[in-house]
Order: sequence, then structure tokens, then C-alpha cells
Amino acid sequence: MLSPRAALTPTPLRLLVAAGAAFAALVAPAVPATAAQDAPAADLPDDSVFLNYPDQVHAWVAANPGDPRRPLIESRIAGQPQALWFSNYEPGSVTADVSAITGAAEQAGQVPVLVSYMIPNRDCGGASAGGAPSFPAYLEWTERFAAGLGDGPSVVVLEPDSLALTTCLGQAERAERFASLGAAADIIHAASPQARVYFDAGHSGWHAPGTIAAVLNEAGVTQHADGIYSNVSNYHTTQNETAFAEQVLAQLGDPDLRAVIDTSRNGNGPDGDAWCDPHGRLVGQNPTAATGSDRVDALLWIKRPGELDGCDGPAGQFSPDMAYELAGG
Repeated sequence: MLSPRAALTPTPLRLLVAAGAAFAALVAPAVPATAAQDAPAADLPDDSVFLNYPDQVHAWVAANPGDPRRPLIESRIAGQPQALWFSNYEPGSVTADVSAITGAAEQAGQVPVLVSYMIPNRDCGGASAGGAPSFPAYLEWTERFAAGLGDGPSVVVLEPDSLALTTCLGQAERAERFASLGAAADIIHAASPQARVYFDAGHSGWHAPGTIAAVLNEAGVTQHADGIYSNVSNYHTTQNETAFAEQVLAQLGDPDLRAVIDTSRNGNGPDGDAWCDPHGRLVGQNPTAATGSDRVDALLWIKRPGELDGCDGPAGQFSPDMAYELAGG
């Protein structure tokens, strides 16, 4: 089964004038990697509102007032809260970039969703290849990332594909990756106790629940994380993903663990096994923490609709044609 290949998106804050004075913040000192969290962060309340922070789609909307596609893209995609991806290795600026997002969220009384996408050898060298140059560099970067999270609640989607896609790793590389994921989660929790950190569970069309649960256990999900995520950059229906996530959590056996599900492009379900810019798809249910499942914290737009997977253009590039199609145009 091919990877969903989470998009390689530029560090969002660097693209927008709208961030303004937020860039003036200095990079904070790195947070030391201390012991794992003593207790899980509080569950997300059902009335949580997620942050809609400016990124590529908003920049396109602002720059194209006369484009006939603009009204639909603006209302259906730019108007929805979406995750912010940190995928460019820029340790000198990441703390300020994260702080700008979490500061905006705190001011608005909302919850930011951030994706850490920096694990070495990510995507096994595929369309979204890259990441930190080494595992020590990755953990140093994570300290700087975590230093910007602040004291408020946040959702951290930790390293898409890092557990579901390990076919390129030898045993030593696999062990180093898994240990680094646990250490990264601990760093985040130490710096920001209200952050909820979720580990990669792939999706319902990839690994069986028992198979990915064994991998999650090997990575220490019950010791280090608040839960799991599924369907990032894929298209499986919310119903199937909810059932899958609940089955994985049942296999893990920890009642404190929860799940978040990516619904950003699953409105029409999958097109067979196609994962790379398939056409005929639609955006799915809007982000919400009122999921109807006690084990699912939130439905989120983690993959940003309109940002390519790497087949119709470079991974992470915003395509108004794709956005318009996903919006129902």
C-alpha cells in the first residue's frame, strides 16, 4: 500500500505579510528534554474552535479578487481552520514562527493545529522527502518548535507517515526513529503541558488495526502520546476512519488515548488506492471537536485542500484548480 504522502508545505508564516509584527519575536532558548509527561493533557472540549491562520490559500484569495473561482475557494476552503505545517528545516526561526500561531490562537481563544514534519528520511525519499539532517538535529529542532507552543491548548500532529511508512528503514534506523518520536513528544509536553500530541496510525485502507497498533506500541504511544491520528493526506470516509481509529485504540488498551481524523479531502471517499492528486474528490466535514465518538477528539483539516501531493505539481504547492475542484466547482 502506497503512503498517503503528507504534503511538503513551506513554513507558513514566511509567506504572509499578515503575520506582521509576530516575526519580530526572538527565538527562545531551547527547552531541555526532560521526563515524560506525568499526566495526559485535558481532552479537547466539544465546543473547541480551531484556529484559521493565514496560509497559501488565503494569500491566493487576497491576490486574485477577480478570479471566478475565488468566491467558492474563499468560502469553502479559506474559511475553514486548517493545520499549519512545519516542514522546512529552519531551526533559527521555528520558535518565532510557532509563537506567532499560538499567540494568535491565545488571543482568539482558539486551538491551533500544528504538524511537525521534520523526521529524518521522511516519506522514505518520496515526493515529500526531506527532514532534519540527523536525529540529534531533529530533537534540537523539536526543542525550538516546542519553545513556541506556549501555555495554551494545542494539537500537535507528530510526523505524518513516520510509523505507517517504515519500509525503507533497517532495524537500527527503525529503533532510532521510534525512540526519537517518543523523545520529541516528551519535549513538547515538557514545554507545553496543554499540548496534545498524536502519533501516526496511517489510515483504514493501509494497515490492519492490530498491525499498526503493534507498531504504535513499539514506538511507545501509551508512554509518550495523547493519542493517534489517521487519514492524513488521504481520502477515506469519516465513518470508516472513526471505526478504524476506535479499533486501533481498543487494541492499544489505554483508555486515556484518543484520536483525531483528517477529513479535509474525504467528502467523496477514496478513488481506489490513488493517493497522489486524484481528481473527483471533495472536501469533507468541517473541523469540529463534536465528533459523536468518545474516543475521537476532533475531525480536522490536516492536509490543506488545494496543496498538491506531488503529481500535478511540486508537493505542497497550492493549486487553485485543485482547490476549486475540491470545493465542489
